[in-house]
Amino acid sequence: MHAAMSHSVDPIGYLHSCFKEKFAIPRQPQLAPAARGVLELVAPYDRAEAIQGLEQVSHVWLLFLFHQALEDKPRLKVRPPRLGGNASLGVFASRATHRPNGIGQSVVKLERVEPGRLWLSGIDLLDGTPVLDIKPYVPYADSVAEARNAIADAAPARVTVAWEQSALQQAQEHGLRLNEPLPELIEQCLAQDPRPAYQIPQPERRYGVLLWDVQVRWHYPEPGRILVLEVVPG
Repeated sequence: MHAAMSHSVDPIGYLHSCFKEKFAIPRQPQLAPAARGVLELVAPYDRAEAIQGLEQVSHVWLLFLFHQALEDKPRLKVRPPRLGGNASLGVFASRATHRPNGIGQSVVKLERVEPGRLWLSGIDLLDGTPVLDIKPYVPYADSVAEARNAIADAAPARVTVAWEQSALQQAQEHGLRLNEPLPELIEQCLAQDPRPAYQIPQPERRYGVLLWDVQVRWHYPEPGRILVLEVVPG
């Protein structure tokens, strides 16, 4: 038996992200290329030496804390959204956010590097997320051609996203103001259907989420189709 040892870890930086709340965050990174953010590094990692060479890398692994899902009581089983939220799996067979030690990992695209700051896209991290480490993605080692996962063998099914004309115009205007691809971000996030799988669709029910500083509201006029109703200041 190993004696229990506890280790403390300190964040190397914090993420400024388009996602201000957990709802509608893509279930995996890369599914929303328009989801962008900036990782602000803290001392002593905010110096040029710490990122020297990273400009030669297109993608990085981020190891981070699910800071809003930290729990005192360990979970041995979880109910992943992938299985409709009804079936349970062992915690180590799932990527659910309820982790031992609250540690998450994501591969994200590195858009730009400057001392103290990494500009990222294809992210799936909440605003304010503490980042514990950054590692370069190494294609020949990290991509395993013959790997399989029978639980998640393909990307989640997508729903159709349609717009009220006025909502699309609002999204375009806010996107210009923010200098962000806002209509694409909204479509990419909603196409994954953020609604819990076990919820019965109700056409009259409205849903909303805060992306950057705007509130996006939509409903489901019929199964498998989302209609974006408005995009207004949050």
